[in-house]
Amino acid sequence: MGLTRAEAVAADAADPLRSLRERFLLPEGIIYLDGNSLGPLPRAAPPRQQEVIAEQWGKSLIRSWNEHGWIDAPQRLGARIAPLIGARPHEVIVTDSTSVNLFKLLVAAARLSDRPALLSEAGNFHTDLHIASGVADLMGLRLDIAPRQEVESRIGADTNLLLLTHVHYKTSERFDMAGVTRRARAAGALTVWDLSHSVGAVPLHLNETGAELAVGCGYKYLNGSPGAPAFLYVAEHLQEQLVSPLRGWMGHAAPFDFTDDYRPARGIDRFLAGTPPILGLAALEAGIGAFEGVSMERLWTKSIALFDVFYGLVEARCPELDCISPRGPDQRGSHISFRHPHAFEICQALIEDGVIGDFRAPDVIRFGLTPLYLGFEEIWEAVDRMSRILDGGRWREPRFAVRSKVT
Repeated sequence: MGLTRAEAVAADAADPLRSLRERFLLPEGIIYLDGNSLGPLPRAAPPRQQEVIAEQWGKSLIRSWNEHGWIDAPQRLGARIAPLIGARPHEVIVTDSTSVNLFKLLVAAARLSDRPALLSEAGNFHTDLHIASGVADLMGLRLDIAPRQEVESRIGADTNLLLLTHVHYKTSERFDMAGVTRRARAAGALTVWDLSHSVGAVPLHLNETGAELAVGCGYKYLNGSPGAPAFLYVAEHLQEQLVSPLRGWMGHAAPFDFTDDYRPARGIDRFLAGTPPILGLAALEAGIGAFEGVSMERLWTKSIALFDVFYGLVEARCPELDCISPRGPDQRGSHISFRHPHAFEICQALIEDGVIGDFRAPDVIRFGLTPLYLGFEEIWEAVDRMSRILDGGRWREPRFAVRSKVT
C-alpha cells in the first residue's frame, strides 16, 4: 500500500527543510498542491507591501524612486533570481509578463538571422505558441510545430529560432537543456527557453548549459503573487546584439533626458519598457526571499522523494489513474500528472475535500510538489482522500461537472 501514515509522519520529523514551511501563510485544513500554478502567500509579503505603501509611497511619495531604490528594483530582483537559474546577476531582469518577454526576445533574436523557420513543440503551453504565431506573422517566418519526439531532428539549416518550455506544463516532461541548446547552436540557431515551470522547482544552470535566452514567470514556484512580474535572461555575449521591439522609455540609454530619438540602454536594461510595477515587485521580492539559505539541489532532493511517495501511493490505491509524468528525476519537473476521463470532476471533488490540485484539458489532473512547504503526511492524506473519492464514486455527483471560467 506504499508509505504508511506513520512513516510519512516520521519522514516529516526527519526532514531538514521542514522549518521552511513557516515562511508561508497556509490556510488551516488545506493541502495545497497547486503551487505550480500559483504559489501561496509568503509571510514576508504583507509587511513588505505595507512598508512600500505606507512608509515609502505614503510618506516619501515620488521621492521613493531615488530614496527607496524603486528605479533599480527590476535589476535588483533579477540579480536575486540569477542564482536560482545559474546565471550572472547582470544577465537577468524582472519586467512585464512572460508573454510580453517572449515576444521581445523572439523578435529581437529573429532579426539576427535571415533563416525562415521558428520551431516549437506541439502541445507547448498555448500562450507560447500564440505569441510565436504572432511573431511569425510579424517577421515573415514559418512557424514549424513538431511533436516532442521530433523537435531535435527538425532543427536544420532553415531554423532561425527554437522556442521550448523546459518543463512541460501538463506532463512535467523536461528537455535536456544542454543537449538541445548544443544541437541548435551547432545548426546555427538560437534557443529561447520558457522556465515558467522550472524556476524555483528544479536546479537550473543556464550559463553552464550554454543557454542564451530565457523567460520565466514570478507567480508559480517563486510565490510572487497573482500576476507577478516575470523575468527574462539574455546571456552577456548577446546583450549588445539584441534590441527590444518594445522601445519603452525605461529601456532607453538616458530615459530622463526626454529625447525623441531612441538609444537602447547598455546590457540587459534595454529590455525594460514601461514604469516598473512597484507593489508587484515588492511581493515578488518577498517570494524570492523564501529561498534564502537553501540550495535548489537540496530542494530538488526533497522533490524527488515527494514524487516517489506520491507515485507509489497512487499506484497502490488509485490504479485507475494513469501517471503521464516521467519516473526518472532527470526527465521531469516538480509536479506529477495523471490522466483520467473524468479528471475534471475528480479534481473538483478533491478541492471540496480540501486538496487543491488543478485540471488541464482534456483529461489531466495535476499536482505541484513544492518542497518549500509541502510535507510527506500531506501527500499521504491527499492520496487517501482521493482514493476514497474514487472508490465511493462521489466525483459522479453533477455539481462536480460544472465548470467555472478558470479550470
